Amino acid sequence: MPESKRGKRRRGSQQTRLTSQPTSAKPQPVGRSNVNSSIPGLPVLAGGAIIVIAIVAGLLLLDPFGGGSGTGASASASPGASASAGASAPGASTSPGGSAAAGSCPTSQPPALPAGQTRTVTLTTPKGAMALKIEADLSPIAAGNFVALASCGFYDGTVFHRTPTLQDGTPFVIQGGDPDGNGTGGPGYTIQDEPVTTPYKRGTVAMARSSAPNSVGSQFFIVLDDKDGAILGQANTYQIIGNVTSGMETADAIYIASGGVELPPNPVPITTATVANP
Repeated sequence: MPESKRGKRRRGSQQTRLTSQPTSAKPQPVGRSNVNSSIPGLPVLAGGAIIVIAIVAGLLLLDPFGGGSGTGASASASPGASASAGASAPGASTSPGGSAAAGSCPTSQPPALPAGQTRTVTLTTPKGAMALKIEADLSPIAAGNFVALASCGFYDGTVFHRTPTLQDGTPFVIQGGDPDGNGTGGPGYTIQDEPVTTPYKRGTVAMARSSAPNSVGSQFFIVLDDKDGAILGQANTYQIIGNVTSGMETADAIYIASGGVELPPNPVPITTATVANP
């Protein structure tokens, strides 16, 4: 991402990534927030013949803002991944990036999406577009936060910085929404946790977080395979905000283009994120 684009974004050392250990796993930077796809000793899943070794304890492992200190310290749950120095503390006034036409982005938890309401967020990428149906009734606080950030242009120019694979070769997730592009960034604030009441499956859109309470910021992920739900469900802490209604082939293309690795060297960007009602 050009430095001019990144300079406009609010920075934070919130690492909200789903920490996975793909087949060709390499050390992860300390303090990243991940969705973890490798849980050692995971018992035989559904039907008994397939054993998926996954480490869910560190799924979206990033200590937001270095445990709230604003120093960029890494979360203890996340192996590897160095947090960026000089990150903004929660509620910092540095402005996130986005299009010139975008409005002012929130600096603290925005209003929840009203009960019963939905929004369509369209993510345009060089690999195609994805339409996401965001539903208030799934996680009103997280849904309102995602819609607010998409509306103000926060996600424009950010990349899908994580594209991990399960150890048996199953595609896990594509994770994006970090203004720093490396798993250590956030919007400058975090939001309140909410219960997860529906299962994770292919096309589920959920928010990434660290092992700390109330650590969700701007990072999100899209689930690529139904099998991933058994792993994500063991943690069951990633607030589900909706699902992909069209364009899952684009999600698959992003995963393929990025090589199915933890931290792709040439991540696919989100060109624009637009919001429609509904």
